[in-house]
Amino acid sequence: MPNLNPYLSFRDTAREAMEFYQGVLGGDLAVSAFGDMPGSGSAEGEENLVMHAQLNAPGGLVLMASDTPAGMEYEKPQGISVSLSGGSVDTDYLHGAWDGLVDGGTAIVPLGEAPWGGEFGMLVDRFGISWMVAIEDSFSSQSD
Repeated sequence: MPNLNPYLSFRDTAREAMEFYQGVLGGDLAVSAFGDMPGSGSAEGEENLVMHAQLNAPGGLVLMASDTPAGMEYEKPQGISVSLSGGSVDTDYLHGAWDGLVDGGTAIVPLGEAPWGGEFGMLVDRFGISWMVAIEDSFSSQSD
């Protein structure tokens, strides 16, 4: 079955961001630099920029990223958020992820009880990436 995975673009902080995400989400991180790939076309001084990074986190979460070389146009991500969600069994993991991601970032909607049930929050992390965290079924259902 095909996979749909977030692929984040950075100007020159992909390695730092992906190591941060690994620290927050756990898992295994693989990083390839432009200098590791013969003929990658990287400019002098950009050999250590990330050509491709992939974080395989617990539960099948996959997050990918790369740096954008100076010779290519770069725009900060806009109009999109990385959504991290799960059920009540994942509450501890998701609360930990929220705490880690918001550290050094900005909570736009603090993680808390959502009108539709469960918990929900929105933040922009220290790298300028927007995240949504949703925890379904974390509150007991209200009686009718």
